[in-house]
Amino acid sequence: MLAVNGIDAALVRSLTEIVGEPHVFTAPDQRRTYEVDWTGRFVGSTRAVVRPGSLDEVVAVVVLCRSAGIAIVAQGGNTGLVGGGVPLAGELVVSLRRLDRIGPVDAVARQVTAGAGVTVAALQQVAAAAGLRYAIDFGARDSATVGGTIATNAGGVNVLRYGGTREQLLGVEAVLGTGDVVSRLGGLVKDNTGYDLASLLCGSEGTLGLVTAARLRLVTMHEQRLTALIGFSSISDAVDAVGVWRSSLDCLDAAELMLDAGMRLVCAAFGLPPPLQRHWPAYVLIEVAAHDDPTALVTAAVGGVATVREVAVAIDSVRRAQLWRYREEHTLAVGTVGVPHKFDVTVPISELAVFVRDVPGRVARVVPDATTWQFGHVGDGNIHVNVTGTPPWANGRGGYIDDGGLDEQIYRYVSELGGSISAEHGIGTAKAGWLHLNRSAAEIAAMRAVKRALDPDGIMNPNALLPPVT
Repeated sequence: MLAVNGIDAALVRSLTEIVGEPHVFTAPDQRRTYEVDWTGRFVGSTRAVVRPGSLDEVVAVVVLCRSAGIAIVAQGGNTGLVGGGVPLAGELVVSLRRLDRIGPVDAVARQVTAGAGVTVAALQQVAAAAGLRYAIDFGARDSATVGGTIATNAGGVNVLRYGGTREQLLGVEAVLGTGDVVSRLGGLVKDNTGYDLASLLCGSEGTLGLVTAARLRLVTMHEQRLTALIGFSSISDAVDAVGVWRSSLDCLDAAELMLDAGMRLVCAAFGLPPPLQRHWPAYVLIEVAAHDDPTALVTAAVGGVATVREVAVAIDSVRRAQLWRYREEHTLAVGTVGVPHKFDVTVPISELAVFVRDVPGRVARVVPDATTWQFGHVGDGNIHVNVTGTPPWANGRGGYIDDGGLDEQIYRYVSELGGSISAEHGIGTAKAGWLHLNRSAAEIAAMRAVKRALDPDGIMNPNALLPPVT
């Protein structure tokens, strides 16, 4: 049985003995940033935040919490969007940011070992210095950590070409809920000796153990990159065009969908000029990377799609960054008009245009005065639906947030289309009540059995991912 509010003075003293006084936070001003998520929508509380600096310290913290029956929530950069890293039920926060060592790059094997607290941006920089590239990339790269991206199997803009975090993961070091350590950081590409624990831990959202380090795959750094922003008269034209380019452009790294409302909001929020001569109902930002100049190839591919209306092309890094800003500032721009209710979903690409077209009307059925903003990764069917202007939220069981039936409306529609209620942000606490829409009773039972095996006392993020037992 987990202790309720069991983080007492004695436990804090024990934690201090393990990690040192500077790395145990108990004052309200020290804890504050660990108690709220990036959006401001999920707010919890904890009596303490502990910041271990080594594998041995992580083991000692887990063993202590297991013996005391104290629940743990792990944090990296705290960039999660589904409440999975916030102490909504008073859990102890274990921040892994001090585990920030990056090992030497193995240029021959194209691999590197990185601690859980390494940011994605720092890993990218180390890889680039060795003439290679870490394929996972998204707007939160400067704060999101390796451990957090593994916990959620993060995706980002390059999934189209390289896959998500699981595809980059060659091994992990982790402390299970039992306090036992599993470590496979050798980087063998072929190793069929039983269960793939790295893959199992990837996407488990800290419910099985704490990932402390990972062996990661690096990819080729291409010398030539080209970015193009393309305007279309309709969402369906944009989706169809990307389908054509996925077949004709082997060097396609990314394909990002934006809509007119979001583009106007970004321009207004950050004082940017419109990227094209006129506004279009839909935009696609594509990026290609190759060893040779891809300009002629891209020109032919884009020019071969009759529905293309206007194009802006950039090859130099400054102009490319300017075009990317229109996409990457969407999240912050939406935040300027209110705290958003976020839906990170995937639908079959054949249903993508219909979904994007219909979602605002479905939102209006539940919250007539709300505004819907949509953007995402059109090449893999992942759309980020953001809704602002919703009523105040109420914290329910296990931290689940009820927004007046909005979750019901969106997630059931996604399920009807054959999609997933979580594409890359995870389930957390926000979506745990809807897991049954994507996972059968047998699958959920199997997940619970795995958790019991690796976390027999249920101390690891007990309110995330799996729905409450009724």
